[in-house]
Amino acid sequence: MQQKKAVVLESNDELRKALEEGLERKGGFRVEYAGDDGEAGLREIGRAEPDVAVVGIFLKGLDGTGVIRGIRKKGLPTKIVATGLGKDSLMEKAIEEGADYYLVKPFSTESAIERICGLLREYSEAKVSEYAEAKKKATTIEEKISDIFMAIGVPPHIKGYAYLREGIKITVTKPYMINNVTKGLYPGIAEKFGTTPSKVERAIRHAIEVAWNRGRIEAINAVFGTRIYLGTEKPTNSEFIALVADKLILENMI
Repeated sequence: MQQKKAVVLESNDELRKALEEGLERKGGFRVEYAGDDGEAGLREIGRAEPDVAVVGIFLKGLDGTGVIRGIRKKGLPTKIVATGLGKDSLMEKAIEEGADYYLVKPFSTESAIERICGLLREYSEAKVSEYAEAKKKATTIEEKISDIFMAIGVPPHIKGYAYLREGIKITVTKPYMINNVTKGLYPGIAEKFGTTPSKVERAIRHAIEVAWNRGRIEAINAVFGTRIYLGTEKPTNSEFIALVADKLILENMI
């Protein structure tokens, strides 16, 4: 399974180092960035798209609530664990801005790591369960594609989401198009959205990479019913489109 990624933003040097070491040694994370500056931290979170961000409320520059707000504005699925004093106003503000959990200081590093790992485990299990339920309720091809994207982690706010969905819809009705992706499928999608084939190709590639970089390989394999991918393996654009289209066709979903 792909290694999980984390970012730690904390003003207390000792606590920040302890969280960084704990996440790497006990949690199995790769800490992409650790610091005490909110603005720099938000930039790094946007770059790395970590599975989890530990965000202290009091930071240099942009404070913790501003960082949390920024993460949610970017539409990232990053789980956010806020840390701070046990004041109701601080906890309410952090949760209101989008934090998934609030750790009240002081806390032990061990308990914090356990809670963070538990939070991600609950999230992964919930996604597989959500897909199973959504699959039963979905009736249109658009809904079924959206359910698959939701389960494997393709975010709806990026351009590649719409392009990818359109490509799958076309391939379901015209399977031969998967053999003519560059000169047929991409131009068709580009014409509908008023863009260029090259931009369509890049946006779809980005959407697939975002999903795979989130490391939800178990959820991805659960959707497709077999262990198709392991670790950092990523399908090409045409492979992914064909995979989803074949799934919809074989299950008589149209």
